[in-house]
Amino acid sequence: MKVLELMQASVYTVRPDDMIDRVFFLLHYEKIRHLPVIENKKVVGIVSDRDLYKALGPKSRSQGVQEEEGETALYVIPRKVRSIMRRGVITIGPNEDATKAATMMARKKIGALPVTRGDKLVGIITATDILLAFANHYKEP
Repeated sequence: MKVLELMQASVYTVRPDDMIDRVFFLLHYEKIRHLPVIENKKVVGIVSDRDLYKALGPKSRSQGVQEEEGETALYVIPRKVRSIMRRGVITIGPNEDATKAATMMARKKIGALPVTRGDKLVGIITATDILLAFANHYKEP
């Protein structure tokens, strides 16, 4: 099975100069966990939900947490994506074997690989995509 068969071709992306509130919005409202960072049509980074939560971290009132009637509300500190993105992104081609993608993700302990053809982003494959393919292939009779 090829990466092309499992990847998501429709990919939400952000730019290094976007504010992290855009990341917060996309992750929560689109129910995704990874966003490739694109600059000059090339993948230059990736941001995950974990990167976002590390950036927000436990904050004191003076650092962006507001308490309202016993509840804690997060205030997204104005920062750019470049300050939280991971650089040196590992990518994979659409015609590579899906087992190669799974092996790369497992060995590097990453949850997603941007799929590129040359320098152009053409999709993303996640651990969830691979698990679903595995589950569909090995369904109980």
